[in-house]
Amino acid sequence: MTTAPGRQAPTTQDLARRIHEQMARTKQDLATLVGFKSVADPRQFPPEECEKTAQFVADAFREVGFADVRLDPTPDGSKAVVGERPGPPGAPTVLLYCHYDVQPPLDDAAWHTPPFELTEKDGRWYGRGAADCKGNIAMHLTALRALGDNIPVTLRLVAEGSEEQGTAGLDNYVPQHPDVLRADAILVCDTGNAAVGTPTLTTTLRGIANVVVHVETLQSAVHSGMFGGPAPDALGALIAMLASLRNADGMTAIDGLANDQVWDGEPYEEAQFRADAGVLDGVGLVPGGTVADLVWARPAVTVLGIDCPPVVGSSASVPPKASARISLRVPPGVDADEALGKLTDHLKAHAPWGVRLAFEPEESGQPFKAVMSGPAYHALQEALEEAYGKPMTTVGQGGSIPLCTILHRVFPEAEIALMGVEEPKCLIHAPNESVDPSEIEHMALAEALFLLKYPAAAAG
Repeated sequence: MTTAPGRQAPTTQDLARRIHEQMARTKQDLATLVGFKSVADPRQFPPEECEKTAQFVADAFREVGFADVRLDPTPDGSKAVVGERPGPPGAPTVLLYCHYDVQPPLDDAAWHTPPFELTEKDGRWYGRGAADCKGNIAMHLTALRALGDNIPVTLRLVAEGSEEQGTAGLDNYVPQHPDVLRADAILVCDTGNAAVGTPTLTTTLRGIANVVVHVETLQSAVHSGMFGGPAPDALGALIAMLASLRNADGMTAIDGLANDQVWDGEPYEEAQFRADAGVLDGVGLVPGGTVADLVWARPAVTVLGIDCPPVVGSSASVPPKASARISLRVPPGVDADEALGKLTDHLKAHAPWGVRLAFEPEESGQPFKAVMSGPAYHALQEALEEAYGKPMTTVGQGGSIPLCTILHRVFPEAEIALMGVEEPKCLIHAPNESVDPSEIEHMALAEALFLLKYPAAAAG
């Protein structure tokens, strides 16, 4: 391991002890962060909550040596926390990524603990953002405090403020401010391990292509007894269109979009997937490939919502209009914009009776595949295995982080690694989100070890 000139690098045991001793402060940091209702949607929560969170993050990183940390506006109106901690002359540069905004709590009644109050229960820390992604902010701070002045790299920071809303604020900021974020290695800390205690790097991400489709058939609703039969039913048409997006077995089947790709990395065992996803007893999985094939290597279509008459209050009439919001996850090797075009073309082709259609394309993000042959990956693998005391594994990620593709395009020589404190039991984006504190502790150790090891790996 290397360190700053004139200083002796701490041993792994030293770092592990320092990190363990400061976990009470780590919990306090995370409790403060979770207490901010930083949902980046002013329709639901006051914008001041995001402002306060961003300022807390800036102040915390200023305390660990980021003297010039500041809040930069991004094109969507959110604030990115950016800053730099200079290293020794000629040292490589590492960019640390995280985001401080969170998903809304959704159903408050479904939470077993207050969503915006960090609560310890059965050895886990519960609260919205405890894992995604405020737990990763706490992990960064824990690692840097353990290292103290022994940081032999130049560090740059970007903490995004609107990642969960998909408004592409940072995606547009990066090309406009390349010198602020340029780095040799980029740690995108917004994923996590395959399971608690299993050191893992995420190597692929599916992209995303969302669209809202509107169906219209009649000038107004008409009596289902007097007109039902020949009258074109907008909801019925929409149901037929949505059903056509899957084949008889339930696999995604969009005209012209390949759905036979296979995953060549670590497997995802069916029993583990059923437990992670909370599949009900007796309910089968969609067939057609391994779990890893279907969730990491192939497209997946999901109907996110439908606008139509509700059951309670509905009348005996033929619906004149209906709408659906559709999400298409796109695997590496497939262009997200082309996939979106194929999705809309498919819906047009499968619309019955010449119904009127209108489409509202939403967010689109490209898939990502990491290159794992560089010095940063070698140093990170060594650091993870040393921190956990077992071999590292790799997984794909069915979710999307379009920023990774932007970073790769703007900084083609940078090594981009995806890691973090999240794992399946965290239930990110759902009620009762939580984090295992041992994951924060181990990942902080892995990050600290990486920052010590990377200069030697980069040099040779």
